Amino acid sequence: MTGLVSRLRQLRRSDQAIAAAVRETLVESLYASPRSLVIGALSSGAITAIVALMSADRLIMVCAAAIVLVAAIRIVDAARARVEPSAEATARKTTRREILYRSGALCYSALLGIFGLLTLVRTDDGVLQLLAVTTTIGYAAGIAGRNAGRPWIALSQLLFASVPLAIGLFLSVETLKIVLAVVILLFVVAMMDITLQTYGVILKATLVSREKAAIADHHAAVARRDDLTGVANRTAFREQFEARMQALHYNDDRLALHWIDLDRFKEINDSFGHLAGNALLAGVARRLNDAFGTEGIVARLGGDEFAVVSTVRDHDNALAIGRTILTLVEQPVHHDGRMLRVGASLGIAVAPRDGTDADTLLKNADLALYRAKDGGRGQMCVYEPVMDEKIERSRDLAAEMQDALVRGEFHLVFQPIFDLAGDRIVSCEALLRWTNRRYGAISPAEFIPIAEDNGLIVTIGGWVIREACRIASAWPTDVQIAVNLSPVQLRSANLTQLILGALASSGLSARRLELEVTESVLLEDIEASLAALDAINRLDVQTTLDDFGTGYSSLSYLTKFPFQTLKIDRSFIVDLDQNPASVAIVQTVIDLAAKLGMRTVAEGIETQAQLDQLRRTRCDAVQGYLLAHPMPASSVGAMLADGAAVRTRSGS
Repeated sequence: MTGLVSRLRQLRRSDQAIAAAVRETLVESLYASPRSLVIGALSSGAITAIVALMSADRLIMVCAAAIVLVAAIRIVDAARARVEPSAEATARKTTRREILYRSGALCYSALLGIFGLLTLVRTDDGVLQLLAVTTTIGYAAGIAGRNAGRPWIALSQLLFASVPLAIGLFLSVETLKIVLAVVILLFVVAMMDITLQTYGVILKATLVSREKAAIADHHAAVARRDDLTGVANRTAFREQFEARMQALHYNDDRLALHWIDLDRFKEINDSFGHLAGNALLAGVARRLNDAFGTEGIVARLGGDEFAVVSTVRDHDNALAIGRTILTLVEQPVHHDGRMLRVGASLGIAVAPRDGTDADTLLKNADLALYRAKDGGRGQMCVYEPVMDEKIERSRDLAAEMQDALVRGEFHLVFQPIFDLAGDRIVSCEALLRWTNRRYGAISPAEFIPIAEDNGLIVTIGGWVIREACRIASAWPTDVQIAVNLSPVQLRSANLTQLILGALASSGLSARRLELEVTESVLLEDIEASLAALDAINRLDVQTTLDDFGTGYSSLSYLTKFPFQTLKIDRSFIVDLDQNPASVAIVQTVIDLAAKLGMRTVAEGIETQAQLDQLRRTRCDAVQGYLLAHPMPASSVGAMLADGAAVRTRSGS
């Protein structure tokens, strides 16, 4: 008995200490088997009604009616809980449901106990007394298992149902009934012990179940979180985005998807290491999450791509969010004493205008991002239906380009450059052409940017250098070959090794190779460009500044960069025979180049008048359709072999 009291005290402390979520589960267990409650209520109610009618005792009949009424209320409560299991998982609701259940259970137990007491003291019919006692004891026996999840309810029911019976049996002053009363009291003690043991098992099972659920939730959360940045990963983004799309009320709300691709991230990662790149990604993610994570979705989709989903009022609101994103991304990230800076390209699609399902909106945002990157760095573009055809073609071409070299679809043509003084070919510019198996001839203006975007320009450009050197090696030794370099090629780490390999395999003299770069290349990274050009010149390879005059601060390049040749852009040549200002500019450039020890080449010569004017300016060489169109290597070889170089003559 002492042990039971001690366990009751422990029960009180442990019951107060259990978590609200565990308490909720235990309260739910009270309603877990409504069928047994209904069966018990109906059978007890039926027996008490029969006993009351047979006894014809008014007080017993009133008690029986109360039992039937409470039983009906409890059946309704159990049925309602079954229909609405836990729509509102709050501590307040749990407490309310427990109080309601406890009130009904204790009231019902007390009424059964009182009914048994009344039957024992107000009737002499042994059968009726037996029915009342067995009904009450049977109910008490079922309580230990059914309500053990909330032991104070079960223990109170045991006492409320059994003690009045024991009192009634003691009041009879009959030996057998007193013995039965003692047995009932011992039964109560035993059932209390069973209840406490059952509660321990239920509590332990509940705690283990909750712990497993918590671990599973944790693993699920980890599986849906990007390890590096802490924001949602691609899996979580997809789930949350689809849920937001399904819940979207198109009459009232609009959902904007901003697809973000970091500019120059690879350069930072390669230059400063992966730790710096990781710090940059984490910093960008943190700023985006602080700004949009509360109301929207922020996710890292992989690599240096992020996505932000937010509810917007209109198209202008989506653009404003896009500008905010670009500003946040451009803010520097501090790492290891350095200020890491990066920009972003941004594609925007807005539902329902640009798509009513997740797949469509994702595709259109991706198309908008592709268009933004096509326009240069730091650009933002909103999806438009007209993008589909152009961008799908670009993607098809990018896919076709992967194996174009293997299939032999690329070839070179050459446009001669003529020396005005000697009326002979002094150089040829190698021009890349692509004839695709599906699309036919593709313009360089279309496929070169695609090759630069997907990184194939280095591989293709290497092939161009090797092939140009191979072909030029068969020409006279006083004829040079000019090859254009893209920005990516110029900053490629193995450029010098590539050039040396091409020269060695072809046997071409280094001084016969000219590599041309445009002013726009120099604008992107002056220090890296200067280092690359110095490395090229140390190989004794010539360098040419192409399209001179179309960029910015052009004159400063002439002192900073080691060029041997300047190519005057065609925009200054087109009206050379009509505009004195163009003549003055061209003459100034030629004179300046001569003083700096540089040769000059005028490109885009299409009329004899232009050619005559250039002869008067003492330009070193000319190039254009008037003199020769781009031609295959065999035609150039034939011209050089036959000595049939086109003669430039005045007035004809």
